[in-house]
Amino acid sequence: MQPGYPPQGPPQPPHLDNNMTLSIVSIFLFWPLAIPAIINASKVNPLLQQGDYAGAQNAAAESKKWSKLAIIIGISLWVVSILCCGALLVMGAIGSSSSSSL
Repeated sequence: MQPGYPPQGPPQPPHLDNNMTLSIVSIFLFWPLAIPAIINASKVNPLLQQGDYAGAQNAAAESKKWSKLAIIIGISLWVVSILCCGALLVMGAIGSSSSSSL
């Protein structure tokens, strides 16, 4: 190999984040939307190896979209559940204190 010339061989596909970690985290928060996120994340690397960079970018974007949506909905459901449980505890405490004074 001579200096100044690019290395010979097959071109290496550019690196693209497949968002698999984000997809796996989202499965613990809201699994119905995490499934399409994982499916799209698993498509990224094979598409890159086939040379379909646009398809890989699209799959990565879809994976990220579904993961974020699953995380947002999952966290929202957890917050609502905690607030409801707290409200039930407060109402139970108020109800038990008012009935004991009768």
